[in-house]
Amino acid sequence: MRAYLEPRTSRAASWSRRAAVFSAVLLVMVGLSHRYGLLETPASLGALALVAVLAVAALLLAAISFRRVWYEGDRGGGELTLGVLVALLVLTPFLVSAYRGAVYPALHDISTDLDDPPSLAVAARTRGPDMNPLAAMTPQQRRLQAQSYPQVTGRRYELSFDRTFDTVMALMERKGWKPIGPWLEAGGQSEITIDTVTYTTILAFPVDVAIRLINEGDTTYVDMRSASRYGRHDLGDNAARIVAFLAELDIEIAAQAGAAPAEETPEE
Repeated sequence: MRAYLEPRTSRAASWSRRAAVFSAVLLVMVGLSHRYGLLETPASLGALALVAVLAVAALLLAAISFRRVWYEGDRGGGELTLGVLVALLVLTPFLVSAYRGAVYPALHDISTDLDDPPSLAVAARTRGPDMNPLAAMTPQQRRLQAQSYPQVTGRRYELSFDRTFDTVMALMERKGWKPIGPWLEAGGQSEITIDTVTYTTILAFPVDVAIRLINEGDTTYVDMRSASRYGRHDLGDNAARIVAFLAELDIEIAAQAGAAPAEETPEE
């Protein structure tokens, strides 16, 4: 009678699948919990680090099991494949963030006015010790922003102060940006700064935004500032937010004025 050896099952492949699936479930839970206010931002950042560690561990376990599955005929090829695919899917946003971190400068506070940025008065009173401090930009940071984001510039519109203010408010309302803090109407004011809080697209990390309007008589000048509350690197998010908002404002005001989009005023 011949004896047949039952093929062994790779334990590493099984653990690779388990680690990958758990990392995916944890990623979804962290994202939803933070978005709906069930998890504070510092805790969510720690949980995201754990997600990345689990996904990397899944890939390492898959690499360990691959030799036994391929060369020695152990069972577990399906689990190994699933573990690799899920782990790579989980790691994709981390890899994208790493790429953006390498491409964009390490800044977290971006303004159209490098010398006198719009004040974030409400944020200055409410930011906690675990958040980024609101400090003046260093000369090196100003040079870095000017070199990396030359398109982040203020706008001068040939439109009255009141009408520009109303257009800004309408655009903010359309985006879901609610003004916060002490509120002054535009009437009779020569300068006004509108504070608001917005959130990043996927994980809803809070960002403080200020939009400043200056009455110049026949024209109105608009500045903008966007500052992340957490993280030393915004991965280009704040500059993209400013550019997108002002581009939409250009179109709205150009339509009202019946003229070309607003003049961009680059920083010196």
